[in-house]
Amino acid sequence: MQMKQFLDENFLLESKAAEKLYHGYAKDMPIIDYHCHLQQQQIAEDKQFENITQAWLYGDHYKWRAMRTNGMDEKYCTGKASDYEKFIKWSATVPYTLRNPLYHWTHLELKRYFDIQEILNPTSAKKVYEDCSAMLQTKEYSVKNLLRKMNVTTVCTTDDPLDSLEYHSQLAASGFEIPVLPAFRPDNAMNVDDPVKFNAWLRKLEAVTNSSVSNFNDYLLALKSRHDFFASAGCSVSDHGLSEIYAEEFTGSEIETIFNKIHSAKALNEIENRKFKSAMLVQFAEWDWEKGWVQQYHLGALRNNNTRMLQTLGPDTGWDSIGDYSHGRPLAKFLNRLDTEDKLAKTIIYNLNPSDNALIASMIGNFNDGSVPGKIQFGSGWWFMDQKDGMIQQMNTLSNMGLISRFVGMLTDSRSFLSFPRHEYFRRILCNLFGSEIENGELPNDIEWVGSIIKDICYNNARQYFNFQPAIAMVKTL
Repeated sequence: MQMKQFLDENFLLESKAAEKLYHGYAKDMPIIDYHCHLQQQQIAEDKQFENITQAWLYGDHYKWRAMRTNGMDEKYCTGKASDYEKFIKWSATVPYTLRNPLYHWTHLELKRYFDIQEILNPTSAKKVYEDCSAMLQTKEYSVKNLLRKMNVTTVCTTDDPLDSLEYHSQLAASGFEIPVLPAFRPDNAMNVDDPVKFNAWLRKLEAVTNSSVSNFNDYLLALKSRHDFFASAGCSVSDHGLSEIYAEEFTGSEIETIFNKIHSAKALNEIENRKFKSAMLVQFAEWDWEKGWVQQYHLGALRNNNTRMLQTLGPDTGWDSIGDYSHGRPLAKFLNRLDTEDKLAKTIIYNLNPSDNALIASMIGNFNDGSVPGKIQFGSGWWFMDQKDGMIQQMNTLSNMGLISRFVGMLTDSRSFLSFPRHEYFRRILCNLFGSEIENGELPNDIEWVGSIIKDICYNNARQYFNFQPAIAMVKTL
């Protein structure tokens, strides 16, 4: 058997059926990136990066973790080393990332954006740096053109309720053909672990809403005004980054008392903390349902494990891991409460711990009520699971316990404009799963029908599932 070339046109495709599915149905489908962490200001200003380090290494804690593991000093990750020095150290790390998804992503991105075929290593590093940086300094490689190059049709950023959304407004008014829409991420509005931080955020909320918050009802009114404001900017998606779902029993009077306590800068005990978060999750979910939004829950991360580095660098710098939380009962209780009151919006649940895949995949079936195809979704593998093995596990479990044919597919969940080949990676893995079963006689050899399912998962399902609308209201105010 002839050995395949690394990253050839049939990369990850192990059968003729898989090749037909990918090249004939998946490859050219547009991309809806319904959850990412791109900076909307950079899109509005059509930023051009000075070099490949700025576009590739800034803010990328995946790469930082690999470099640290490979023995690289922090100055080459988040420190004051030059951009060139950082790239050289990353290039020295790449050969040691064999079998880590970073090895595949790195070379896919070099090939798809810059047509660079060689392997990145210390020998090729200088030329790759110079060639990529030169291209990035041309207009063809501005961030808007990077999105166009990857056939992106919609982008949803991730935004705190306090965000002015001014850059979303600018983009809507500019006529940029790729909608860049906000997503309402109210994690700070329910994070009462630290009274000082919570009240600092609350004071900003008062300033943004030009209101005075003296009690819980005032707080809800201020937050609701932000939720309404996001809707006027074309937002139709919310997102929560949670370790776990909170579903404690609570009364209105209890939450008022708890709010008064935290508002007085007093620390809450554990049950008070959980009750407040439970109440806020229900409130946000009801607002989402009223507006017909899609709500997303990213569950299972154990964040900020290294206290020393958290104090030095802050959050989101690569010190998080998979948690071992108990999701079953609280998730069922939370969804059931909303369903019982007929206030359960379209919902996507992302799971970080693969041991909970079957739990989540079976849970969604409890609340798919026939009103919308795939109303409750088991979201794609994310963070530590957005790699080959994690994607296969997620899709196999969803196939066994639900309908993968109604799956809304992949997203980047990335801070980098060079991450969109992750959709290609996902699509190749998806086509290989279906193609292998066609070859094995486990699925009929009906390429046209299976291909239509592939196209749905890659793009059509997401297009039909999300209620994306242009930010008409905000454009009119300009």
